[in-house]
Amino acid sequence: MRVRETKSNLIFATGLMVGFLSIRFMLDAKAFTAQVTYLMRAVKNEERKDSGESNSSLVAHRSRILCWIMTGPKNLESRARHIRNTWAKRCDKMLYMSSEKTGFPTVGLNVSEGRDNLYWKTIRAFQYIYQNYLDEAEWFLKADDDTFMVVENLRYTLSRYDPEEPVYMGRRFTPFISQGYMSGGAGYVLSKEALRRFIKGFDTGECTHISSIEDMAMGKCMETMKVEPADSRDMKGRQTFHPYSPDYYLVRQPPGPLPWYMLYEYYTPFLGPNCCSDFSVSFHYIYGDQLYVLEYLTYHLRAYGYKYRFSPHKSIELNTTSVRAARGDAKLPRT
Repeated sequence: MRVRETKSNLIFATGLMVGFLSIRFMLDAKAFTAQVTYLMRAVKNEERKDSGESNSSLVAHRSRILCWIMTGPKNLESRARHIRNTWAKRCDKMLYMSSEKTGFPTVGLNVSEGRDNLYWKTIRAFQYIYQNYLDEAEWFLKADDDTFMVVENLRYTLSRYDPEEPVYMGRRFTPFISQGYMSGGAGYVLSKEALRRFIKGFDTGECTHISSIEDMAMGKCMETMKVEPADSRDMKGRQTFHPYSPDYYLVRQPPGPLPWYMLYEYYTPFLGPNCCSDFSVSFHYIYGDQLYVLEYLTYHLRAYGYKYRFSPHKSIELNTTSVRAARGDAKLPRT
């Protein structure tokens, strides 16, 4: 009897131990699986960083951007080549527009070189893009061959707007055109609907080559075709598109009248550190080796231990409401 009781107790204790060890094994396996999953995600995130994929790819709506550079035969090696080696690779489609077709490659627009023909170049370039690439992008960026662009910041800024609305964006100037116009040097971008209306304007005669001042003439056509200028400033009211190099804005000026290049501003201009957004999109008059310097400072230089002030991708939503509702002359766009 006693032997049977002892045997029973031994079996019971063995069962408890086996059950305990089984539960422990299951919990350890689950924890191990979770740890492996976490490590795999970390590795993928590092791979994403190494491949140049930025937080802009985490934005819910990732529109395609076609970029085109206004250049010429004399500037291919001294300017356009350096753009091709730096920021151009981040566009979804890249085109170089010139007066001649070359093996660079450039698209020959059959337009003579010279400042008096800049608007003709723009007209012919957008007509070419409309005929050949309309379905390959949602946004269409025009930039000069001495402009530096941060394409990820452009994508983030554009994510507030719907490309099927008639809107264009850049550094907004105020004279000559009632609703203002976008600086050509800082670069500007047309939504798909804005491009359709630009082409329609020339097809119907509503838009014409009214001036050799390219950006102002573009602004007049945009106004005629009821394409609205979007507010490209950030949530703090700081500019993102810049018609000059960073030193023109970041260095405080002595008390006195504003520099002449700031008298065209549509919004109240600022000089010093608050002049420019942390998510600036462009700077103009950036030549040769300066492109590589800005490339390095933008994508490689980091301050050890610095924690960024906020992560914009966490709260971004595509603004599909009317541009009028999103903008307002005295308000910033919704974020």
